[in-house]
Amino acid sequence: MAKFNHISFNGEAFGSYIERLPKLKNGELMKSGVFVRNQNIAKAFNSQTGTAYATIPFYGNIGGTALNYDGKTDITADKVMTSEQGVVVVGRAKSWVEDDFAEDITGGVDFISNVASQINDYFDDVDHHTVMAILEGIFKMTGTASAKFVENHTLDVSGGMLLSEDGKKAKSVVNDKMDATTLNTAIQKACGSNKGAFNFAIMHSVVATNLENLNLLDYLKYTDKNGIERSLTIGQLNGKTVIVDDYGTFDGTDKYTTYILGKGAFYFENIGAKVPYEMNRDPKTNGGQTTLYGRQRKCFAPMGISYTKASQASLSPTDEELKNGANWKLIGDDDENSETIDDKMIPIARIITKG
Repeated sequence: MAKFNHISFNGEAFGSYIERLPKLKNGELMKSGVFVRNQNIAKAFNSQTGTAYATIPFYGNIGGTALNYDGKTDITADKVMTSEQGVVVVGRAKSWVEDDFAEDITGGVDFISNVASQINDYFDDVDHHTVMAILEGIFKMTGTASAKFVENHTLDVSGGMLLSEDGKKAKSVVNDKMDATTLNTAIQKACGSNKGAFNFAIMHSVVATNLENLNLLDYLKYTDKNGIERSLTIGQLNGKTVIVDDYGTFDGTDKYTTYILGKGAFYFENIGAKVPYEMNRDPKTNGGQTTLYGRQRKCFAPMGISYTKASQASLSPTDEELKNGANWKLIGDDDENSETIDDKMIPIARIITKG
């Protein structure tokens, strides 16, 4: 059995332990139903060392106008939309040298729980960055229906909206920040009567602070081991759960993007790596080092949107490649053999503000 800082290490048990630890950011997404399982994706990647890209069937909803049943009118059939969705496995890996954790695991601190919690938090952030990169990428899509999705699912008030004191059309007050009605307006613009599917938002701390100042955002609280009540970076806005995170929500100039997600916005499968965690002993370097390695392979597939792999250099896309709009398109877009999905079915939207 390998040892880390002279402590026994069982990679399989360690990996299982990490999977049981709560995840702050993506754990909330999981609980909200934003991430849902997809058996077709699981089957496509059933080998840990198998393919890194797959095309899975996408089944649409039935529809059409009901016919008059009067004994004279023929009952004609409409075709049920069936199409395909490209999905990709995102592989990520990292290693840490023994000394990185040496101080942390002295003084009787439990090795497994201490190190596992740090790696758990690390890969939770990695997953969050992956999701944010995908969201940025799909809002850079071009093409006929794909561009329509971007337009319909974006509410940009960064240029300001004229409002009067009572919120009606205005003559004097310019509002370029999020207020009490912005989120509701954005989700109605995106999905119409399906706006009730939205239940989650990710926003920058500047946007959150402005909402706090308007008494619109309330943070969830927890009690620490010393009995002190503290606020989490998870709040509530208009009945929606909110994660406050500065990563991927600021363009570097003066605009902020808030993403709103709904139930089933992403298909998610943890594909797994052949050896997720392992140790390696190097007796030479610096008089001897032990390194802990972590690997993961996961699939995040936005509902109704296909990954095209049009610009990808290796078997796993980088975050920059996930941000590339050329790698995404609405299912069926500009494909004469497939029916294009109705973008109102997709519970993903964004709001662009000055704060």
